[in-house]
Amino acid sequence: MPLSFKRVVTANSESGRSYILHDAPPSQIAEQPGRALTFYELWETDGPLASNAGTEDAAARPVKHHPPEGGTRFRIVELLPDTQQRADAVDQDFDSIAASNIQVEGSDDPTMHRNETVDYNIIISGEVVAVTDDAETLLRAGDVLIQRGTAHTWHNRSNAPCVFASVMVSAAPLPQFAK
Repeated sequence: MPLSFKRVVTANSESGRSYILHDAPPSQIAEQPGRALTFYELWETDGPLASNAGTEDAAARPVKHHPPEGGTRFRIVELLPDTQQRADAVDQDFDSIAASNIQVEGSDDPTMHRNETVDYNIIISGEVVAVTDDAETLLRAGDVLIQRGTAHTWHNRSNAPCVFASVMVSAAPLPQFAK
């Protein structure tokens, strides 16, 4: 069942008065059946400085995994239990969000990937296991994971969805992983 929440975005008129530009559910939603997750796109900024000008819905762009170079991406992620993953669709999931090049080659887990970002992930509800090459940790509502360009994946080993907010900030590639 899709999440139900609204996204409120403010703007400034040409005369300088503030107003509510958007007050509705997110318009860009990308389901990833292989990984059993859904992205609810909230906002994106281009870099190096974000702009508050104009009225373009910055979340109405095609869903991609990474933010623009020098920019940010803000989304809500709903991760269903692992039992709902479809292994046959994982590669297609990554392809559909322009992210097939971030999968970690040689990993036993096809969902293991590495971002060229700093990610601030805040668990809102449920629980999820954050997995790296050498360790894993259980995160619950209120916990925060700061992901810093490391190989990682998520596993929901519970019987309920996990919902988390993710702010992805574009980062320089780590030298040992630069393409």
